[in-house]
Amino acid sequence: MPTFEIKMPKLGESITEGVIISWSVKVGDTIEEDDVLFEVNTAKVSAEIPSPVAGKILEILFQEGDTVPVGTVVAKVELEGEDAGDSAASPAQETPKASEAQAAPEKKEASATEVAAPAKKNKEEGRWYSPVVTQLAKEAKISQDELDKIAGTGYEGRLSKKDITKYIDQTKNGVVPTPGAAKPAASAAPTQSAPAAAPAPKPAIPVAEGDKVIPMDFVGKIVADRMVESVRTSPHVTTIVEVDVTKLVKWRTKNKDAFQKREGISLTYLPAITEAVAKALIDFPRINSSLDGYNIIEKKRINIGIAVSLPDGNLIVPVIKDADKMNLTGLATSIDALALKARNNKLSGDDIQGGTFTITNFGSFKNIIGTPIINQPEVAILGAGIIEKKPAVISTPDGDVIAIRHKMYLSLSYDHRVINGALGGAFVRRIADYLENWEA
Repeated sequence: MPTFEIKMPKLGESITEGVIISWSVKVGDTIEEDDVLFEVNTAKVSAEIPSPVAGKILEILFQEGDTVPVGTVVAKVELEGEDAGDSAASPAQETPKASEAQAAPEKKEASATEVAAPAKKNKEEGRWYSPVVTQLAKEAKISQDELDKIAGTGYEGRLSKKDITKYIDQTKNGVVPTPGAAKPAASAAPTQSAPAAAPAPKPAIPVAEGDKVIPMDFVGKIVADRMVESVRTSPHVTTIVEVDVTKLVKWRTKNKDAFQKREGISLTYLPAITEAVAKALIDFPRINSSLDGYNIIEKKRINIGIAVSLPDGNLIVPVIKDADKMNLTGLATSIDALALKARNNKLSGDDIQGGTFTITNFGSFKNIIGTPIINQPEVAILGAGIIEKKPAVISTPDGDVIAIRHKMYLSLSYDHRVINGALGGAFVRRIADYLENWEA
């Protein structure tokens, strides 16, 4: 009987390994397509990994708690049926490196009515098909191009047995299925290369009697490495403004109870800050960019990441996609839903990918100000401090008076290779203007 290899998937940008948290199957178990095999924890997300094939678990190669590199075989499945397909194919988990693709020998093109073996075009485009799907497509005489256009509902957009069966049935009954673009495999965003430098010698740290040595967990190690990498990659500059948010505070006080009753969630200041940031990013598109070598890539979509503190002390940044197209209620519900998923370890790979700008809320810890580190490969990050009552000089028709106002600090850290002081200062000032002149 042919076998199928289950590999450690790539669940996010720059992810190179994952920790197997738990197995949902054991050797000898019979599984169906899309049955959960194991749970994996990476630096960005925890996820349950489904099986792309049906069959019987022949071998489990790693135990719970093992750290496994992306692309490594973790289990083997004995496929059902004699014509189960090409056992060398792997699920939609990782796209081969360009060098490997170039080195691979050219294979014969598939005919208009025959699907090529899953190791050819599918790999090149980052989409894999299970042997069952491949066999069904071949029997139905579905061409490779047609197969690639069928939308998948499986994990990471994979085309499942249910999807291909439904497509074939609709075609037979004369129904023209709506074509859907195959979901591509997650590709790494542009990253920056720090200049090569000789590593500094690490000083010996004495450990005295009574000192407690606490090893970092897996996520903590990754976060630590990325913070160091970001500082080495981007020359950080931080610009700070004080913002009078009295209008925003009065608006929230007036509307928070009705909002809670209507939407079932608390109305915080973060959605308003996010809306102001989205508007400012439209005004200053250079801030919504990444740097690839000497090429500045201005992003069309405005995807704003919101830093969320987890119960274990680590940090994760789920992303609100197309934040500029949402109203305040949409932003509030999206932020609340993503934060809840983050704290319950329910974020998917898509939830934490594709960010173009990040907001971190120092105010939630009652801090007035901070200098955040850029979330690579973005070029700027905004820190929001706590809102406090302060005496301020206000100009009136009768002269200057001292009044109690609600104020906060916004701090923008930015990559000085892309953003100069004038642009960075104008951008954070524009955010402040939107908040000071708040109108919902």
